[in-house]
Order: sequence, then structure tokens, then C-alpha cells
Amino acid sequence: MQWIIFLLLLFINSMEMLTQARRKKRVSATLFENCTGCVMCSEDNGCIACQQRLFLLIWRDGIRQYGACVHACPPGYFGVRGQELNRCIKCRSPSCESCFSKDFCMKCKEHFFLHKGKCFSACPPETLAQSSTRECQEKCEMGPWSNWSPCTNQGKTCGFKWGSATRVREVIRSSKEESAMCSTLSESRKCRMKKHCPGEKNEKKRKGKRDKKEKKKKRKIDSLMVT
Repeated sequence: MQWIIFLLLLFINSMEMLTQARRKKRVSATLFENCTGCVMCSEDNGCIACQQRLFLLIWRDGIRQYGACVHACPPGYFGVRGQELNRCIKCRSPSCESCFSKDFCMKCKEHFFLHKGKCFSACPPETLAQSSTRECQEKCEMGPWSNWSPCTNQGKTCGFKWGSATRVREVIRSSKEESAMCSTLSESRKCRMKKHCPGEKNEKKRKGKRDKKEKKKKRKIDSLMVT
């Protein structure tokens, strides 16, 4: 009886090994079919290096890692070109369908909304969801900032060490519900000024010379009156 059990276990173990070998053979065949464009190709891991202009895409299946050479990176990845190797890098966010860099998404998966390179299940406050593009739009869309104004202090552009400059922008589009909340925005910043206005130094010098002459003349008159 024990010999029968032993033979049965041996048979089951042999069948499992045969199944694994067949699976490995199928995977290897698939990998070699996808070795088009490879410079180096492994029987166990697929592509290791790609021809110029192609991207190396690497993914995992359980504990095993596979590689393939592609002309364009699939959804959820973005391409990075290097001197020796071009790679497909996976987007960091799992809700991102396509990204410009690891942390900047350009298109979100279904049921998510895009806002400033991030994917959200619901649009953040002060934004409205656009069903057509699945993007979050600012409730108050502002125009570009104007140029900074000249640096002034008490209405003057010189004569002080510090002054302030301002710039403004206006609302160019808003929803009817939020139009009352939108207003022209402005901001200011501290700036350095010319401490002396043009010609001020020369005027001070001339004034100083005149004062010296007046004092000298006065002393001379006083000395004559004493004598």
C-alpha cells in the first residue's frame, strides 16, 4: 500500500514539473517573439537592451521581471531618453493614464479628474468639474499678470532707500454662480530705490559752496565792525 502511495505522489510531482516546464517554454517563446528591436535578449527576462530610438519597457509578473522594446510607451508610462538607453517609466499615481513625468499627470483614468498635474476623485474647492475633458477648471479664470509698476515711495521714484511696486490681473471668465466672488487681484513687493535723485548730489555741492561763501562773508563783515 505504501508503494502505491509513493508512486502516486511521484507521478503527481512529475506532472507538476512537466506543467511548469511547458509554461516556461510558452513564456520563453512569447518573449523571443517580442525580442524584435532588442540588442540583448534573455530567455528568462526578455529584452535587456534596445535598438536606438526604441524604449525599453519593463514589467513584473509575480517575482519575475520581463522586458520588451517598444516604439511608444503604453498608458501609465512616460518615455525618458538617455545617451545609452531609452526607458519607459511608470507614472507614480495609479489613477493616472498618461503622464509627462513621474509626478505630473496629463490624463486621468475614468472616474478621476485632472487638476494641476494630479488626479482627484472629486475636484478641489474653488474648481468646477468639466465632464467633456474630465478636468477641474478654476471657478474664476484670471488673466495674466501685468508688468510690475515702477518702484515708488510717497509718489517719488527716488530719494528713498526702499519703495514698493505693484502688479494686477483681471477676471477673464467665470461661472454665473461665482461671478460675484471674482475680483481683480493685485499684489505688491518691496523694492530698492535710488537713494539720491539725479542731479541731487550736484545741487547739494552747490548749496554747500554757497553756504560757505555766505559764512565767510559774514565773518569778514563782523571783523570789520569790531575794528
